[in-house]
Amino acid sequence: MTDGMQGRHVVITGATTGIGRASALEIARRGAALTLLCRSPEKADALCADIAADTGWQPKVVRVDLASLDSVRAAAGELLASGAPIDVLLNNAGVINTSRRETPDGFEETLAVNHFAPFLLTGLLLPLVQGAERGRIVNVASDAHAFVRDMGFDDIQSTQRYSTFNVYGRSKLANILFTRELARRLEGSGVTVNCLHPGAVSTGLGTQNGLLGRILPLLLRPFFRTPEKGARTSIYLACSQEVAGTSGEYFVDCRVAKAKPWAADMQAAAGLWQYTEECVGLRYP
Repeated sequence: MTDGMQGRHVVITGATTGIGRASALEIARRGAALTLLCRSPEKADALCADIAADTGWQPKVVRVDLASLDSVRAAAGELLASGAPIDVLLNNAGVINTSRRETPDGFEETLAVNHFAPFLLTGLLLPLVQGAERGRIVNVASDAHAFVRDMGFDDIQSTQRYSTFNVYGRSKLANILFTRELARRLEGSGVTVNCLHPGAVSTGLGTQNGLLGRILPLLLRPFFRTPEKGARTSIYLACSQEVAGTSGEYFVDCRVAKAKPWAADMQAAAGLWQYTEECVGLRYP
């Protein structure tokens, strides 16, 4: 993977830890101008210092809380005001919770952060992606979509019962269905959208869930791949010319892979799209 990124603008969510951080560092080394959408100013400053020391230039930072739709809109507004075309939008950020939490907007947090936020952000930034020569959208999904068999529309907000793996798996299934439907809508536009499974990665995901959430990653770390290895497919989809014309696919280890059958259910994708538009208050053009 030697594709250079000189002169290209890459926007990354969740870039301060794990595979997002590894992706940001490597894409910056390839010459891209980065805009990092981050919740923590302190972590963003630390990452920017590392990137500047490594490459000689500073990324731009836009503060965003992906649990808040208003915050997503404000961040998108800042980018739109700049008018800079986006060559790659890498929707990397994610969350996993051991108990049900609600966002300020009243939505179950895992679904809101992992699906609603990237759906809204992508929709708002689409004009800038379309303004690039060949814009790309990359969504970090997961093989965790195998934990479920459908979107569970009858209890999609998990108000009746909450299971960590089912709720997280449903949000990752949503990432794949979103990718498929968006690719269908963007066909012929010059913009591609793909998603990926990064592998079982040792990251900070879930460490906000108390003592157990902090201990488990330490115990399981020997069985996980490093963030650098986990980031390879994200970097490949963002940078490689090999996938310049590929859209609507699910990748594992830098190759097109077959997701579960329910991740190719276009009727479910259409239903999820309509539901999400109503929840986030955005209708795609």
